Amino acid sequence: MNWERLLSAKRFGMEHYENAKKHERTEYQRDYDRLIFSSPFRRLQNKTQVFPLPGSIFVHNRLTHSLEVASVGRSLGENIGRELRRRYPSSEAHFEEIGSIVAAACLAHDMGNPPFGHSGEKAISTFFSEGKGACLQSEVEQGGGRWSDFTCFEGNANAIRLLMHQFRGRRKGGFAMTYSTLASIVKYPYSSELSGGKNKFGFFASEEEDYRQIAGEIGIIQQSDHPLRFVRYPLVYLVEAADDVCYQVMDIEDAHKLRLLSTEKAIELLLDFFEGESRQRRIATLSYVRDVNEQIAYLRSGVIGLLVNECSELFLANEGQILTGEFNGTLIGNISPVVVKAYRQCADFAMQHIYRSKDVLDIELAGHRIIGYLLEMFTDAIRNPGHAYSKLLLDRIPEQYETDSRSLYGKIQSVIDYISGMTDVYALDLYRKITGMGLPAV
Repeated sequence: MNWERLLSAKRFGMEHYENAKKHERTEYQRDYDRLIFSSPFRRLQNKTQVFPLPGSIFVHNRLTHSLEVASVGRSLGENIGRELRRRYPSSEAHFEEIGSIVAAACLAHDMGNPPFGHSGEKAISTFFSEGKGACLQSEVEQGGGRWSDFTCFEGNANAIRLLMHQFRGRRKGGFAMTYSTLASIVKYPYSSELSGGKNKFGFFASEEEDYRQIAGEIGIIQQSDHPLRFVRYPLVYLVEAADDVCYQVMDIEDAHKLRLLSTEKAIELLLDFFEGESRQRRIATLSYVRDVNEQIAYLRSGVIGLLVNECSELFLANEGQILTGEFNGTLIGNISPVVVKAYRQCADFAMQHIYRSKDVLDIELAGHRIIGYLLEMFTDAIRNPGHAYSKLLLDRIPEQYETDSRSLYGKIQSVIDYISGMTDVYALDLYRKITGMGLPAV
């Protein structure tokens, strides 16, 4: 792969459109702004990241997480862009815009996630793999649909659908993003048939040919055709690293605010990223900063800076392998031993003491119940649209969602499009109204 092709400002769905107006902002900066002002992005403020949406104590939601990931991603991208320009001074590639491309992709990376955090993804998958939706498999497959798109439902693939699909009444190309920004979002660039039963794949069957078009245009290496598989687009590594940096470190800070771990333990976990003089300098600073939240914020800031530098250096050291598709693993998993050990300690602690906490489990349980019930009601409605109750339910779905699609696969996708776009609060409110537990105010 080569950077001149990889960094493309061509817009999906607008390939033949000539815009005579000149903009001060670059095309990639326009991607970022377009996402910031979009309704799906704003809805992230009412979607769970890990912990239940805040009461008196602020914790991250999907929106604040995405903004922080975009900030870290921009730093990573700018580091890479500066060095690539130094390495290839005569190249016509848009190296100076890598920061903007990565930042925009970071904003969008969670836009396809359903309500209730990662439990929402599990709820959709299990409804079709072991719940009441399992009986639809033969009917979907007989109609030419890909069943694994549902049983392995993946928020990342759903983000690509949200950005690229022409929903009814919308313009061609969906958000009409640049090819480079779209490619940067596809973390797992292969079909759900290659996911091995895991929730890890890059595009649904409905967007497969669209991604093939983008990959062919910008020169992403294709590894197989049936099922479709590509190597990773290079900037995906930076988007992934920004996400890894933020969620692991910020979850420690959130857990401290919620008193799920002590100040001493939080400081211990974050200090372990440093050694020698760097560690001693931070210990000295902590001795005259008395506010415990400020202590954690100070260490968190230092850890993020360290991880950004480590990931930037690793990307640049392995540029050749990344461009040939031969680099294995993630950036965060290949950084220096001391830092990667500290990162894994945080990950292990989070898995044992944070992600299995009562409040987080309660959200997962609620998410399974609510999403499972909504899927059951609406999938039954699209299969029996003539029934009186089905008509009432289908009238609840906005017209942009194609519930009258010609295939059952398409009809189920329209239901998932609708439900995955809901906020936690909206999904809970709709669940209460449909079950009769809550009525609209008169």
